[in-house]
Amino acid sequence: MELKQTAFRLDGVFLPPDGQPDWPLYFVAVQLQRDPELYARLFAEAFLYLRQQRPVHPWQAVVLYPTRTLDPGPHLHYDVLLQSRQVTRVYLDEWAQPRQTHVQRLLSVLLSPPPQAMGEARTLLDQLRADRSMDTAQAAAFINMLETILVSKLPRLRREEIQAMVELTDIDLKQTRFYQEVFAEGRQEGRQEGEVALLLRMLQRRCGVLTLPIREQIAGLPLRQLDALGEALLDFGGLVDLEQWLAAHGVEDATGAQ
Repeated sequence: MELKQTAFRLDGVFLPPDGQPDWPLYFVAVQLQRDPELYARLFAEAFLYLRQQRPVHPWQAVVLYPTRTLDPGPHLHYDVLLQSRQVTRVYLDEWAQPRQTHVQRLLSVLLSPPPQAMGEARTLLDQLRADRSMDTAQAAAFINMLETILVSKLPRLRREEIQAMVELTDIDLKQTRFYQEVFAEGRQEGRQEGEVALLLRMLQRRCGVLTLPIREQIAGLPLRQLDALGEALLDFGGLVDLEQWLAAHGVEDATGAQ
């Protein structure tokens, strides 16, 4: 019998770092709708990858579901694998309980309908404000992810309206140690290049991908205007706001005149 090979596409293959042959590689599938052929496809893809790539690592498979009802359930051919330690099935709505950690609360915002999501978002912000032990970059990342989730769930509302509804103010962003330290780091380096690099990082998180002309225009700003842009960016709702700010402020000459 000759079997025809079908083309497969894996959702994700995560390899461990070099020098760690005992760490597993992970096959990850994200399933947002019911699919009775999911496990047949997942294991066919995984074993085809193992045959072709011949990795030195052991393997694990992780399947992420928003809710348990989307799981196809037992399968005659794959139950041995599904019940083994090789496979982990995660139901995000259950994993998000009892909503104590920041990650659990963030997942609740993602999975909840819009009215409930707004309440979950406010609770998460209260937790973030009260958490004095959180890593600086993590605090900023949580706020950025929270905004992104709410904007995607409420596409008809402007970012400013969403911020008002969940009581997310610029003070929350400006008072994070991440915001303060990245600019302090740039000033301590004493180099304009350092501050430009840090500013571009924050702008990309806030506004999305920056074109080369915009990056070059920002790199040409003097230090005083870089500081001003760093303050202004927290009011930006997107790339248009950045473009308008750059058009209004331009590049000053050595005397400070525009």
